[in-house]
Amino acid sequence: MEHILSSFSANLADLVEHAGHSAVGIEARHRIGSSGFLWKPGVIVTTDHSLRRDEDIPVILPTGNRVSAELAGRDPDTDIAVLRAIGAETPPLEQAPPSRAGELVLAVGRHAPGVLAALGIVSTAAGQWKTWRGGQLDSLLRLDMGAYPRSSGSMVTDTQGRLVGMLTTGLTRTAPVAIPASTIERVATELLSHGRIARGYLGVGLQPVALPPALSALLNRDQHSAVIVLSVEPGGGADSGGIRLGDIIAEIHGRPVTDIDDLRAALHGLIGTEVPVVVLRGGQRADLRVTVGGTRN
Repeated sequence: MEHILSSFSANLADLVEHAGHSAVGIEARHRIGSSGFLWKPGVIVTTDHSLRRDEDIPVILPTGNRVSAELAGRDPDTDIAVLRAIGAETPPLEQAPPSRAGELVLAVGRHAPGVLAALGIVSTAAGQWKTWRGGQLDSLLRLDMGAYPRSSGSMVTDTQGRLVGMLTTGLTRTAPVAIPASTIERVATELLSHGRIARGYLGVGLQPVALPPALSALLNRDQHSAVIVLSVEPGGGADSGGIRLGDIIAEIHGRPVTDIDDLRAALHGLIGTEVPVVVLRGGQRADLRVTVGGTRN
């Protein structure tokens, strides 16, 4: 038993050392630093919520050297930010296959004294997850492990040292989660190219509204809320598609719309596409077709 524990401990230390070659420390908020990791040569990924500045961001490299990084782009909805830094040249980690609940994972970050490591398990591994900010993660990976303010931005690896994702404490108020590596790949690539993420856009001002039973019956399903149109941008997709002030948008592209977050999720990946939209107008149902525009926020 002693040999098994010693071997397990030594293997963990080796994994932390290996991951530590990609872990960086970031000093971009008052008194409390955070972590990040080298995603590509010269490119660092970290959490958006831990950045309080866009320029001259102090970064502690794996070598211990301190450099100044610049913000390349950020996406508050998925809590991902990308930095550029000269001297950050470590090769990227291999991406892990989809995680399962119960698998052991390591979170590895960095602060001034050295590497910051935590061991835990994936307590929940589920399908696509919409964050409270409206962002779409490819999967929900809730972690059962100790997480500290400086842990945000730490890389999360499996027991073979492959990248599972990035630890964040900014998307939940309970257990930390890992932003999946596939989400990081998708979002960080667009941030590097454009600095912002393109979101589906109809060109309307909206507010949630309760649906009385008579209107809900027009939808042939049990739906108790939708969104009412308070303003329409002239010449926008909604205006061109026939949406009018006072319309109640109840469905987009076959997906029920019960609140503004539902609408954002329904528009995901549909920029430039004409989609069916169900509105309730004057106590009647109207089926429209609207072309989804795009905006970067």
